[in-house]
Amino acid sequence: MLPPFVSIPPEAIRDLERVFGAGRVLHTPEDLIVFEYDGTIEKGQPQVVVFPDTTEEVAAAVKIARRYDLPIVPRGAGTGLSGGAVAAVGGVLIAMTRMNRLLDLDTANRTALVQPGLVNLELSRLVAPHGLYYAPDPSSQRACTIGGNVAENAGGPHCLAYGVTTNHVLGLEVVLAGGEVVWLGGGVRDLPGYDLTGVVVGSEGTLCIATKVLVRLLRLPEATRTLLAIFDSVDDASNAVSAIIGAGLVPAALEMLDAVTIRAVEPALHVGYPEDAGAVLLIEVEGLTEATEEDAAKARSIVREAGAREVREASDAADRERLWAGRKGAISALGQLAPNYYILDGVVPRTKLPEVMQEVMRVSEAYGFPIANVFHAGDGNLHPCILFDERRPGETARVLDAGEAIMRVCVDVGGSITGEHGVGLEKRDFMPWIFTPADIETMQRLKTAFGAGERFNPCKAFPTTKGCGEVHSKLVTAFGPDAYV
Repeated sequence: MLPPFVSIPPEAIRDLERVFGAGRVLHTPEDLIVFEYDGTIEKGQPQVVVFPDTTEEVAAAVKIARRYDLPIVPRGAGTGLSGGAVAAVGGVLIAMTRMNRLLDLDTANRTALVQPGLVNLELSRLVAPHGLYYAPDPSSQRACTIGGNVAENAGGPHCLAYGVTTNHVLGLEVVLAGGEVVWLGGGVRDLPGYDLTGVVVGSEGTLCIATKVLVRLLRLPEATRTLLAIFDSVDDASNAVSAIIGAGLVPAALEMLDAVTIRAVEPALHVGYPEDAGAVLLIEVEGLTEATEEDAAKARSIVREAGAREVREASDAADRERLWAGRKGAISALGQLAPNYYILDGVVPRTKLPEVMQEVMRVSEAYGFPIANVFHAGDGNLHPCILFDERRPGETARVLDAGEAIMRVCVDVGGSITGEHGVGLEKRDFMPWIFTPADIETMQRLKTAFGAGERFNPCKAFPTTKGCGEVHSKLVTAFGPDAYV
C-alpha cells in the first residue's frame, strides 16, 4: 500500500547527489515549494527534485527511487492543467528541463529527434530555416515542453486539421520502472506489432519516462489566411462552427472567444477584438495559394449566412500575429477580471455546442461565478474558465463543484471529460462516467505490464486507488482542510 506521504532517508539523498552533484538535487523546503504546483489548482510537494542531463542519469534516478521504494514523478515545464506534474504523495520529482536539445534533423524524411525538455515552439523555430514546422501547438507552446506534450497527448488550435501529439510522434526512447532503457516505435509509420508508442503518448507519466522523442514535421504552408468573424451571440458563433464543418471545409484552426474573454483580452493586449461582441471566431485556412483563397472566400460566405455581423482578415503577418496573440494570451489575460481561474477541458459534439454553452451559462448563474469561454470550437474541445478568488472561504470547493457540473454536461451530451489536458488528479474520479469497471481495470493492467505499478506518477489518471484516497482536490488532507480557502 502506498502511504499518503513518504519520507526519504538521508541515504537516498546522498545516492542522488553522487549521481547529480549537490547542485542538481533540491531537497530543502524553500527549494521544493516552487515544484508543488502545475497550471491547475492542485498542490503536492515532492521530497526531492533532480535535474538530469542524460538518459543515463534519468535511469540512475529511477533505480535509486526503486531501491528506496519511493514514488517517481516526471515533470516538464509545469504548465499542465490537470495536476499531472504534481507530486501527489511526495517522492522523487525528475525535472526534465535540462534535456532540451534537438539531437537530429532529417529534412529528407521530415523527422526530428529531440530531448523531452525542448520547448514546443523552439522546435518549430529550429526547423523553420528548412521550411518545416511541428504542428501540435498548445496555447502554452512558448513554455511547454515536448515531453509534457507526449505525457498529456497535448492538442492546440491547429490540431483541428493536423491531429494531436499522438499523430506526430513516431518513436520514443523511454526509461522503464526498473531503470531499463528501451526504444518504442521507429522512423516510419505503421510498424508491425503493438503500437506501444501510442500507448505511452497520453499515459501521463504513469508507465515510463520519455528521454528522446522522434517526431514528424510538416512543410510550412505556401499561403495562410486568417479571418476574424464577429458575432452578437455565442449561439450564432456556435451554429457557424457546425455550418463550416458541415459544408466540408476543415480549417487549420477554428477558435472561439466569448464576451467575458474579450472583455479581459482587449484591454490587456489590444489585438483588435471588438469589446461589444458576443463572441468571435478566429478562422485560419492554409495550403496552396489558390486553394487558400477559395477556402477563405467560402468561410466568409458561411459565417455571414450564420449571422456574423462583420468579417475581418489579417492584412499581413504582423496583423495575423496580433490576432493570434489574443487567442494565445487569453487565459493569462483573465487575471484582469479575477485573481484566480479554474480552467476545464471537456469535449462535446460540434452540433451540441449551442446547447452546452447555454448549460455552462446556467452553471455560472447557479454557482455565482463568471465563466469565460475560450476554446477549440472546430473539434468541440471546450475550455470554460471559472473566475474566482481563492482567498474567500469556501470558494475553491464551490468552484470544483461547478467544474464537476460542467463536466457532467459534456458527458451527458455524448462527449468526454478531456480533449487535451489529461485526467491527472483533477478528473480521475470522473473516469467511471465514460468507462466501465472492466475498461478501467484493463487500462490499469498496462501499469503492471510496464512494471510501473503505483510508483510512477501515483494517484493519476484513474479513480482513487490504494493509498491515494487522501489526495483529492476537495479534501487535500496532506495540506490541511483550509489549504485553498
